[in-house]
Amino acid sequence: MKDEIKFALQQYTNAIRKLDEGALYAIDELDKDGVIQRFEFTIELLWKMLKLYLEDQGIICNTPKECLKAAFRIGLIDNEEAFLNMLQDRNKMSHLYSKEESEEIYERIKTLYLPNLKKIPARIPTS
Repeated sequence: MKDEIKFALQQYTNAIRKLDEGALYAIDELDKDGVIQRFEFTIELLWKMLKLYLEDQGIICNTPKECLKAAFRIGLIDNEEAFLNMLQDRNKMSHLYSKEESEEIYERIKTLYLPNLKKIPARIPTS
């Protein structure tokens, strides 16, 4: 595996760990906002890491959505809908803020998104 991909995978794995930690210990609105910010950062690292890996496999994708769909096609992602929803939620929170919507997204991060995000590193071959 190319060093660039290994580095991107390591960064993504670290981001998941920090996101998981934030979700575990969040107790108030400020903590939850921090989890959402970490989620946004993690999604950014995810699609860029997938882009590098896919390009190494001869698959060209230029947008987050294209990369997620390509990753699903080759089996890196098993719940395409969840990942596309993550992308939508990331985009929502990057452009507007609603306390109610923020709370809903926070709950999805904890219950649905984190378990799916945690599966990816094991699916990227490291040799």
